[in-house]
Amino acid sequence: MATDGGGDAFILRMLEQVVATLGSALPTTVEIVLHDLARIPNSIVAVSGDVTNRRIGDPATDVLLQAVVSGSDDSMVGYQTRLPDGRELRSSTHIVRNAAGQRIAAVCVNADVSAWLQMRDLVTRVLQPLSATHTLPEAPASPVPTLRPVEQVAEPVGERFPHDVDELAAHLLASAIDEIGIPVDLMKKEHKLAVVAQLRERGMFLLRDAVEMVAGHLQVTRFTIYNYLNEIERTSGAESA
Repeated sequence: MATDGGGDAFILRMLEQVVATLGSALPTTVEIVLHDLARIPNSIVAVSGDVTNRRIGDPATDVLLQAVVSGSDDSMVGYQTRLPDGRELRSSTHIVRNAAGQRIAAVCVNADVSAWLQMRDLVTRVLQPLSATHTLPEAPASPVPTLRPVEQVAEPVGERFPHDVDELAAHLLASAIDEIGIPVDLMKKEHKLAVVAQLRERGMFLLRDAVEMVAGHLQVTRFTIYNYLNEIERTSGAESA
């Protein structure tokens, strides 16, 4: 990703200071992460908070990769994510542009709202309305909400927060293959082409050695992957013409 050198570096230094300042004022259940998009995939350059246990030098998330590739909206606010340990997050991502309009950084905020959701469930349970005559009904009209221990939730949803590039690549590959719904051994060319198209949209090919990794998973040569990418590019160009 091209930058203008000093100007972009100045913006990133300022953003690092903002992250540190805001982080010191926010509770420990809120994490702020700064990404230098010129360093993708290992794009994290500043972290305040420890909600997702990531560090400087860790990679971008799948959501951020796809946003960079697609050129979608610069701001994604308040989307929901669930971590593998069951914690519920509310996340927001804002992509920062320089004076030339180039995307150079992303500021991501992740707030752990698990305690607030459990409190909401408790309040809902306590305030469950009685019948119109203020007598206890023989059976409730609807199930009474109950607390859900976070330990019971195992599958993460939404954004993934990988700690290394291999973990990110494995998630992108598994998701794309699962979405096709056909085992690799039974895939024909059109299925593998669809997998490569999805991976391209999700930013997989921004990762180093991505072509080799995809080729290995799809049981083809890396030259085949290049041919698939060229075919997808030609098709995309024809559709937009």
